Amino acid sequence: ACAPFRRLNLCNKNFQNINNDDSSKAKHDLLLDVCMAAKYEGESLKTYREQYDSKYPGSGSSMCTMLARSFADIGDIIRGRDLYSGNKKEKKQRKQLDDKLKEVFGKIHEDVTSSGRNGKKQALQERCKDENGGNYFQLREDWWTANRETVWKALTCDARDNAE
Repeated sequence: ACAPFRRLNLCNKNFQNINNDDSSKAKHDLLLDVCMAAKYEGESLKTYREQYDSKYPGSGSSMCTMLARSFADIGDIIRGRDLYSGNKKEKKQRKQLDDKLKEVFGKIHEDVTSSGRNGKKQALQERCKDENGGNYFQLREDWWTANRETVWKALTCDARDNAE
C-alpha cells in the first residue's frame, strides 16, 4: 500500500520528549507533548498541500482531509493501533515511540489503579486491566476519548491561516 504524502513524515516532534519518571507528571506532560506534536503536524501539512493538489487536482478540501486524517493517525498512535510502519528508520522510531507511550501509560495505570477510594479504585482496576502485556489498550482508549478535542484544537489552531 502507498502512504499519502502527509503520512510519509507524520510529525512526531515532541513525542520524543514524553516524560515518564513521575506518574502524575506523566499524565499532564503527555497531553502537552501530544498537543505540541499535533500543532507541529498541523503546521507541516501546508507543505504537502501543493503536492496533494497537483496529484489530485480539483479534489477541493485537501487541507481539511489532511487534517482529519492526521488527527486519525495521531489517535491510532496514542491508542497503540498504528498500522503504518514506514521505512526501516521510521519503523525504529515508531517502535521507540510506542515503547515510550507504553511506559507512560504504565505509570498512569499505576497511579490510576492505586489511588482513590476502594469502590472507585476496584472499578478502575477492573476497567484498566492490562491483559495485553504492557499495552494498556483500554487506558489508552480512555485517554484519547478524554483528550481528543484538545488535540484537535492543537492540530487545527493554524488551519484558518492556511485555508483558502
